[in-house]
Amino acid sequence: MSLGPLMIDLSGPTIDPQEREWLSSPSVGGVILFTRNFDSSTQISDLVAEIHEVRSPTLLVAVDQEGGRVQRFREPFTVLPAMRSLGYLYDENPQQACAAAKAFGWVMAAELRAVGIDLSFAPVVDLDLGLAAVIGDRALHSQSDIVSTLAAQFSKGVREAGMAVVAKHFPTHAGAVNDSHTSCATDVRKYSQLWDDLYPYRHLITMGLEGVMIGHVIFPEMDPLPASFSSWWITQELRVQLGFQGAVLSDDISMEAAVSGGSCADRAIKSLDAGCDMVLLCNAKKEIPSVINALQDFSSPSSQLRLMRLKGKRDQNWQTLRSSTQWKTMRSQIRQLDAKPELVLKG
Repeated sequence: MSLGPLMIDLSGPTIDPQEREWLSSPSVGGVILFTRNFDSSTQISDLVAEIHEVRSPTLLVAVDQEGGRVQRFREPFTVLPAMRSLGYLYDENPQQACAAAKAFGWVMAAELRAVGIDLSFAPVVDLDLGLAAVIGDRALHSQSDIVSTLAAQFSKGVREAGMAVVAKHFPTHAGAVNDSHTSCATDVRKYSQLWDDLYPYRHLITMGLEGVMIGHVIFPEMDPLPASFSSWWITQELRVQLGFQGAVLSDDISMEAAVSGGSCADRAIKSLDAGCDMVLLCNAKKEIPSVINALQDFSSPSSQLRLMRLKGKRDQNWQTLRSSTQWKTMRSQIRQLDAKPELVLKG
């Protein structure tokens, strides 16, 4: 059995019988975890192992572990500051910021790999333009060259810990005021005005970027469709112009900004037809059966190859990791960041 093009979520800290049946479907290729799925490091490790045991090849297991407002697993995982703290440090001391960015990526990825998780959807490379509140301090900086530099160092740390990198939200969410989770999100800028927004992707792609998450923002100057349904953005721009050869994953197709695509099943098909390799469906349990059914005949050998490259490497025991000198050293580098209390987005 191959990996299907659909990534779904679970309702709690264990797999219920209905979910187990869905995970066994050829349409499904991955699971995304949220705070509701997490009780402890032992529990989450057991849950991931159970997911991986469902079938072969094992399903991809992912989480949003950016830090700040978007960190699904907290203690005993390292509580990470908002990524914008790296940008603040860069303004004061670029060398320290680069070291901290690499440590940030390594600690985040190493801890997740120690419980078996394949992916964290990070880094956010949207620029901090002061327009999109949903991005805010999730962004590294306002300047594209600094975002690129910090994201590259972050990525080095992630890869050293055995995890692939998935940057988001292509092409950008920075110029859309509305939150794509709750409403239609539009960026009215012309293509020529998006050069800085696309620069971090150009830079990371040259370094072997493995994955990109594409958002639901509409750029009417280029295409009336949300980017997640746009072959212009995914195929022409990302694949052809930027030369990206990794996996493309859609943001959650249950988001309000994606409703123009019709039913969730229709949205999934449109995203895949536009060039996505995998679509996410979250917090919409009633929609899962119809989407699984709609995708049962989908087949893409090239997508299979790209998705398999996202699997985690270099397994490590949780206790061994936390007793290692490297983990302690990397954590100490993160502590220099300004970790202000953040509002946690529930999932």
